[in-house]
Amino acid sequence: MSHRIDEIDRLILYHLSADARNTTAPRIAEEVDVTPATIRNRIRQLEESGIIQGYHAVIDYEATNGKFTTEFTCTAPVSERSRLADEALATPGVINVRELLAGQENLVVTAVGTDTDDINRIAHDLSTLGIVIEREDILLNERPRPYEAFGPGQDRTRSAVRDFQHVAGGAEVVEFTIAESAAITGRTLAAATEDGIIPDDVLVVSIERGDERLTPDGDTRIEAGDVVSVFSPEAMSERLLSAFDGGEAGTDRQV
Repeated sequence: MSHRIDEIDRLILYHLSADARNTTAPRIAEEVDVTPATIRNRIRQLEESGIIQGYHAVIDYEATNGKFTTEFTCTAPVSERSRLADEALATPGVINVRELLAGQENLVVTAVGTDTDDINRIAHDLSTLGIVIEREDILLNERPRPYEAFGPGQDRTRSAVRDFQHVAGGAEVVEFTIAESAAITGRTLAAATEDGIIPDDVLVVSIERGDERLTPDGDTRIEAGDVVSVFSPEAMSERLLSAFDGGEAGTDRQV
């Protein structure tokens, strides 16, 4: 099942891509007004879903006894591209292989060599695999930066989703801060069910209102600003999400 990401997830990805080593859960939690435990749980979910695939050191190989980095722009037969990418990555000295969606120049191989003879050896090994080297460039410098669209912005709409968890069997538990514009605002849970806003199999399991924690029943009326935890036995539809957040989740959570 695809993992939905929201504003909190995007900010986590932004900060980790900027500086994973020095980014802490409390720092991100303070920015998005959730608990550090929520941030740690979100990071774990992003890792388990494969969105975060690892944490890598940025290394200046030239500073390590004169080694230098070379990028080979290559072409592989489209039908063999993935196999050859794996074989190229297994070549001694190769540290990264990128597959591109193209017919020509569809592999970019990054390698570290001790000298020109070593780079020539890597080039020969790649050619032996059946990869055609189109261009060879020495990497002078690299300046990574996090994806700006995931970063904090003054004009971004704040998502009403405060927490989100997958549960065994495909169920989901989502915690919302109820928006003034949400369809459920001002309604009792019984009325919301009768009006079809909440399906019969969806449960409101808890409500926080200020310092008070309410035990919800049919007569409980939802107010703007309530923090509501909702259980759904299956992935929540955008229609159900918008019932609790006034339509904001539909733009902030992606399937």
